[in-house]
Amino acid sequence: MVSINDFREMLRGTLIQPHDKGYHESRAVWNGTIDRHPAIITKCAGTADVIAAVNFAREHDLEVAVRGGGHNVAGTAVCDDGIVIDLSAMRAVWVDPRARTARVQAGALWSDVDHETQPHGLATTGGIVSHTGVAGLTLGGGIGWLMRKHGLTADNLLSADVVTADGEFIRASDDEHADLFWALRGGGGNFGIVTSFEFSLHPVGPAVLAGPVFWAADDTADVLRFYRDFARDAPDELGTVIRFGTIPPLPAVPEELHWRPAVAINTCYAAPVDEGERVLRPLREYGTPLFDLVSSKPYLAHQGGLDSTVPHGWHYYWKSTDLPELSDGLIDVFVDHAFSAESPRSYSVLFHLGGAVSRVDDDATAYTGRNSTHNININGVWRPDEEKKYAESETAWTRRFFDALEPHREGVYVNFLDADDGTQRVRESYGEYTYRRLAKLKNQYDPDNVFHLNQNIEPAV
Repeated sequence: MVSINDFREMLRGTLIQPHDKGYHESRAVWNGTIDRHPAIITKCAGTADVIAAVNFAREHDLEVAVRGGGHNVAGTAVCDDGIVIDLSAMRAVWVDPRARTARVQAGALWSDVDHETQPHGLATTGGIVSHTGVAGLTLGGGIGWLMRKHGLTADNLLSADVVTADGEFIRASDDEHADLFWALRGGGGNFGIVTSFEFSLHPVGPAVLAGPVFWAADDTADVLRFYRDFARDAPDELGTVIRFGTIPPLPAVPEELHWRPAVAINTCYAAPVDEGERVLRPLREYGTPLFDLVSSKPYLAHQGGLDSTVPHGWHYYWKSTDLPELSDGLIDVFVDHAFSAESPRSYSVLFHLGGAVSRVDDDATAYTGRNSTHNININGVWRPDEEKKYAESETAWTRRFFDALEPHREGVYVNFLDADDGTQRVRESYGEYTYRRLAKLKNQYDPDNVFHLNQNIEPAV
């Protein structure tokens, strides 16, 4: 059996224990409510370190957490007492502009990917917050600004390098381990540790027409009824995300509007700007907007535009569901609940799905939800110094809003599941047929459920 000292010597990266400098910074994740204390943090420098860490964990019967960007709201990137296999130092991105592909290490953030692809006028679907990790987003499906035109992040995955629970290194693609490749596109981190991803890229930017238009919260019902018709006929090039909450104090926002309740339709038109001006004109001219921040800007700037509103270390509690088209009854739920949070930082976001997402066959990947029109993510948010003031009220508001959506709820997006969602909601996210297929593959690739700190799929009995 390999000792901890021998294990340390085997690594090209860094091994951190509780008494080491940097331990507390290294165990912290994006969601500040998560406060766990692993026995070992292995900051891997490459795939060989990942293999060594998996083997060491298995030999010593250690619980395993895998960290990419550490952005999962449930905090599955860190554990108590076990080992964190931390990929955050593995952030390299290699772009082939001729082939329009990128190879991305699993610790990269979406800002790393966009930074390397945009000089070539290329991109793939990434998260709407650029400090989100590539690995978690991809493995759960991956919704973002470009999905209606270019599909989910997982739909753009060409291959993945994987370290399995027994320390074996394999490549998964349509031609190699195709069953595993199917599972990786939506099945989460259940089947191994992906150390790198190969993506297809598409012409995007460098300039896009993008940004939000804000209306007063009292106009929500009318804005949503307008949006229902507008979105139904929207071209695939247009990505929209509706935000319900107070207006954050961003530099571009007039000071007198800071923290005012508002509904905002945030947009990204991933095609020529002049086309976007025509497509977005009805939206920008509807009703009486409080203000309009839509403009031609670098795609990179738009991708990072929301980063400051969801900083690392704040406390987050989520509930989410897929939804159908906005009926009058569903709009009433938004009017009744979207603005009743007590914390000014709490908000909810409604993603418009459809387009290329819906044109992929249901069984082509493990991701489900292709037939839904929208996804909502309800976010209770408060700062660490506001724990006593808001933790209880924002958790209750999030659950109350979510419960009110029950008559309209469809599927579940696994990347938005919080720690208390439980096994049943994981099953609901896939449906019985896909879940059983995933469970059989779990039995093949990870029969002992080594990789269970995730939206877990238990091995089939």
